[in-house]
Amino acid sequence: MGVEFKQLSFAYGGQQVLDNISCRLTAGHIYAVLGINGTGKSTLIKLLAGFLQPAAGSVLLGNRQLKNLSLKQRAQRIAYVPQHQQISNLSVFDYLLLGRKPHHTWQSKRRDDALVGSMLEKLSLRHLTMRPLQQLSGGELQKIALARAFLQEPEILLLDEPTSSLDLKNQLEVMELISAETFAKNLTTIITVHDVNLALRFAEYFILMKDRKILAAGDLEIMTSEHLSQLYELPLQLYRQGKLLQVAPS
Repeated sequence: MGVEFKQLSFAYGGQQVLDNISCRLTAGHIYAVLGINGTGKSTLIKLLAGFLQPAAGSVLLGNRQLKNLSLKQRAQRIAYVPQHQQISNLSVFDYLLLGRKPHHTWQSKRRDDALVGSMLEKLSLRHLTMRPLQQLSGGELQKIALARAFLQEPEILLLDEPTSSLDLKNQLEVMELISAETFAKNLTTIITVHDVNLALRFAEYFILMKDRKILAAGDLEIMTSEHLSQLYELPLQLYRQGKLLQVAPS
């Protein structure tokens, strides 16, 4: 299922955050939302998740208006992982089981339990099954949050800074998980990220946000030194490192 937002605007109080932005995103791809702090990246993610209501414009999931879907219908289609996780005393297993709630019926408990076990096995996290969330490292907690999002069986995956505060090894592992799930399940995956090189490594499409607007949106062709220098207000240069495109201050 694709996502489209049309002429979307939003303000906190009297402060305009997004001003008449539009974009269409198709399934089976990772979209990286880039920009300096305060450009509305997280606000856009929350609007697409339905946690915020736009001042103007609309969000469509396929051909349906997001605002017309019930909370359960949204949860069956959209998984959202915030930048900071709420840590409780739940065990990993019970926390992951919450990811099945949008699909839960009185007959489904055995299948839900099996899916949670399978996901733990798939992500090599079986050893954490009964561990309280409070005892997890930052990398483990982020992987568990992603696992719960995957267990929702969504069509749209919204991730706000999924690699923040992670070391390099865990950044790559988390992004590889996201990439594998996106392509295996044909998800529309939208990620806000500060690390441009990480975005260049894993994303196929990019949304560059500046001054409440979309500066540019598209594939690698929009990732030019000129666009990035304008976006970050810093002289930047793109270069090739093997097969990868990278960016550094010039």
